[in-house]
Amino acid sequence: MTAPTYDLGKLHGGLRLPAQKSAATAMPIQRVPVPTQLVLPIAQHVGDPSHPVVGIGERVLRGQLIAEADGTLSAPVHASSSGKVVAIEPWPVSRRYGDTAPCIVIECDDEDRHIERAEVPPAYDTLPPDVLLAQILQGGIVGLGGAVFPTAQKLMQAVTCELDFLILNGVECEPYISCDDVLMREYAHEIVGGAQILLHALSLDIAYIVVESDKPEAIHSLAAEMAEVDDPRLVLKQVPTIYPSGGEDQLVQLVTNLEVPTGGLPTDVGCLVQNVGTAAAIYESVIKHEPLISRIVTVTGDGVAQPMNVVARLGTTVADIINFVGGYTERAEQLIIGGPMTGKTVTTDRVPIVKATNCVLVLSEDPALGPEMPCIRCGACAEVCPIQLLPQQLFWYACADDEAKIRSYGLTDCIECGCCDLVCPSHIPLTFDFRMAKARIRELADEKARAERARLRFEARNERLQKEQLVRDDELAQQKETAKRAGAETIAMIVKRSDKDRGKH
Repeated sequence: MTAPTYDLGKLHGGLRLPAQKSAATAMPIQRVPVPTQLVLPIAQHVGDPSHPVVGIGERVLRGQLIAEADGTLSAPVHASSSGKVVAIEPWPVSRRYGDTAPCIVIECDDEDRHIERAEVPPAYDTLPPDVLLAQILQGGIVGLGGAVFPTAQKLMQAVTCELDFLILNGVECEPYISCDDVLMREYAHEIVGGAQILLHALSLDIAYIVVESDKPEAIHSLAAEMAEVDDPRLVLKQVPTIYPSGGEDQLVQLVTNLEVPTGGLPTDVGCLVQNVGTAAAIYESVIKHEPLISRIVTVTGDGVAQPMNVVARLGTTVADIINFVGGYTERAEQLIIGGPMTGKTVTTDRVPIVKATNCVLVLSEDPALGPEMPCIRCGACAEVCPIQLLPQQLFWYACADDEAKIRSYGLTDCIECGCCDLVCPSHIPLTFDFRMAKARIRELADEKARAERARLRFEARNERLQKEQLVRDDELAQQKETAKRAGAETIAMIVKRSDKDRGKH
């Protein structure tokens, strides 16, 4: 099947932002040594946390399963190196509000011994899709573009839809982050191989590998690999460098000119989107039988001595990685996990690298933007919103805590890209306000769900009590009837005996 050619769709709004990537891409990817200690959260994905299957004091090997998928939406976690489990305890993680989360702590033994591999399975293209999807699940693969949705479950959902295209997302539009860029430069073979595995698993004939036009080295590397493979199902496509064109819905619109419906998914318009890093991880898992135990991380900003991209074992702390790149500079003020637009500010470098960690950004203090001022209704935020929302209206209703209006104006569709923050002349932290409003909506929804569950439990209890009372009433009625019959029989017997006695006299 020949891939259809589309004119690029038009992305509404968005911004052209300074890339700030050259410092980290100036050298090849460097490999961080295995640290003395690994900290592995049991929840490194969307959905249910995995369940630990190792105990304190147990020795583990690299690649060994240490926490199994638990629930219909979950992913396993594997040991990133060999050593001994010394704790299973809460540990600081890179969440927005500095929360801790349960982690498996491994004291490494400096041997980095790998678990014994099973016999080499048949070639992937001889396996039925369900067997291949099971292998991907066992590898602990999740979306490495930031969403960390368990990949196997996403694929399982996708195969139930009418799909036309696989889109591999190499669009890395947020400033400073360059891990996908260097991955495409140095690991094009794994990305292309992962694309072919996904095509087989999904029974699809077309895969678009999408890269921004400002990444010539990545484009050249992928084009050379695709020419070597000579697979007509693979199509390389360039898109403009506009933030946030790397979002799933925005990318689908750019590549296919199809618009994902409000509240819908790319699969609703026949597309499945996977990050290029996810494709490479699938190749490593299926072909090399290596579960997801490491990833490429951009370490950059004016607060680190030598910006670069590194391969780090999952569970390596940010402190160990910063030490590897030469430490902090005297300008270091802010530590952000992720990019400047969508990342999470953390207050400690004890947090570990997890499957979602694409960037460690250390910046000097933000220049003063001035105090927050009242909204002047200029409409600049609406002009740049890629979802075509009305942020100024959402802001008023968020301040008023008007849930109905917030919903009607589409707050749940907000992707929290931060474009409205950058252009607001009143310096209103709109994205933060929207994030808090979403949290309140979720809290209200949880309260309603809890109230509904309580109501159902109350009604079920009343129904049960009524049934029990009916049973007791029926038993009492039967007892009364039995007693009545027994009394009647006794009276009849007495009368009969009395009549007999009178006959004798």
